[in-house]
This record gives sequence, C-alpha cells and structure tokens, in this order.
Amino acid sequence: MNRIAIFPGSFDPFHIGHESIVRRALPLFDKIIIMIGYNVNKKSFFDIEKRMKWINQVFDGIDKVEVRIHDGLTVDFCKEVDAAYILRGLRTSADFEYERAIAQVNKKMHPEIETVFLLTLPEHTPINATIIRDIVLHGGDATQFLPKNLDMNEFKLNSK
Repeated sequence: MNRIAIFPGSFDPFHIGHESIVRRALPLFDKIIIMIGYNVNKKSFFDIEKRMKWINQVFDGIDKVEVRIHDGLTVDFCKEVDAAYILRGLRTSADFEYERAIAQVNKKMHPEIETVFLLTLPEHTPINATIIRDIVLHGGDATQFLPKNLDMNEFKLNSK
C-alpha cells in the first residue's frame, strides 16, 4: 500500500511555510496530494484556479506532489484517493489546539486515517496567509513570504 498524505488547506495564498512543510514531508510519504479546499468561513482572495496553478508551479517536476481541489470533508477526500494520512503544519500552541480537535474528530469518523503534524521552521512561525493577503491588498511587497519560483507579476491585485 502506498503511503499517501493529504495536505489540506485553502492556501489563499500558498506561502513559504506551506512549501516548507510539503518539502520536508516528501521523504515520509510516497505521494502528497495538496488539497485546496473551500473554507465556508473565509471569502477567497485569490481565485481557486490561480491558487492551483501557483502550487503546481512550486512543485513542477516533483512527481510525488499532486494538487487537487475538493469541496467537502478532508476525510472523505482521503477515502476517495486512498490516503491514510493527513499532513498538517503547526506554528503555535493555538494551532495545535485547533488542529488537535479536528484530528480527533477525523479519527472518530475514520479511525484508519492518521494525522501527522510537522512543526514549522522557526523563521516561518509568524507567516500566515491572512498577513500576506493584507500586505498584497495594501500594495506591499510580499515576495519574501512566497515561494521563489512564482511569477510575482501574477500576484498583483488583479488577482481577485
């Protein structure tokens, strides 16, 4: 059986903290599917197709990484693609408490699916998509927080 992990998120936008988690997890899994989900609690800033394109650019040439869009429960997507793992990154203790609750509910719903947590690198701890969106919204340069091989011209405010 292949060790397939799902890395779920809205990735609005996908930033260097996300990239780091995926790259560091590559040796642990045979395949990582980055699942762009819809978050009903958030209004999207960047179009979902654009987010998918950007993430594909970041991992271009890495066969172990796939990017998919899913509208529904992550555990249902896991069943659909035969994934036994959910990959999550943790920045802070608040992230841990939030992610722990979700992982425990997922475990109750589908006991065969394990959630694997990786701690962010210390330099990525303050980075989150909300801050990056705010920088972009106000005309700032968010380049240092984004993966290096993205076309920054596409990242301007014409992205809504």
